[in-house]
Amino acid sequence: MKIRFLGHSAVYMEDTGFKALIDPFLTGNSAAAAKPADFSDINYIFVTHGHGDHLGDTIEIAKKCGALVFCNFEISSYLAKNGVNVHAMHIGGRVKTDFGTLKMTPALHGSGIEGENGIICGGNPCGFVIEVGGKKVYHAGDTGLTMDMQLLKCENIDLALIPVGGNFTMDVTDGAKAVEFVSPKAVVPIHYDTFPLIKADIGAFEKSVPSGIKVIKLLPGEETKI
Repeated sequence: MKIRFLGHSAVYMEDTGFKALIDPFLTGNSAAAAKPADFSDINYIFVTHGHGDHLGDTIEIAKKCGALVFCNFEISSYLAKNGVNVHAMHIGGRVKTDFGTLKMTPALHGSGIEGENGIICGGNPCGFVIEVGGKKVYHAGDTGLTMDMQLLKCENIDLALIPVGGNFTMDVTDGAKAVEFVSPKAVVPIHYDTFPLIKADIGAFEKSVPSGIKVIKLLPGEETKI
């Protein structure tokens, strides 16, 4: 499976018959390594919560590609009203799909959607464990450190995508502890350096991650394989 970091928390995933985006915040993202027009054949989109820097360009890309969007029930209702094909889930749910299996995991954050008349309820924020071709990727979404992350150790995660920018999410210290809890084979730090408030010392993060877990530092546009 190919994993390409697109900047902030946006990720592109590709495997045989599987082309997906997670939290496609591209328009208005100065760190983005792609734009919505770059994607014409996305099968699936995963949305962790309703904030604009995560919901991003979901509607535009999903409608253009006919992609199926996985998200919580409240966001699914909002997207369906905008003509998007959705699959609603909630925390702890696991489902078998055409590409493999998907589990929605807890996250501690907000999820309000900015509407024309104010904030729309975006339900509970989440993360995802996405299994494709026998490989598991955990995208934590935006979250603080939680003890629940220890439960993911039994999932045998191949690659974890962990926010480390601080202020709105975990910082490098808590992010490293989250990696210890999840115990993936490798980790990619995300949600940092997009703007000054979430500037992070990735060198310090790398030094704090338990030995034996590979830290893959990707600049926007760079990719790795698992």
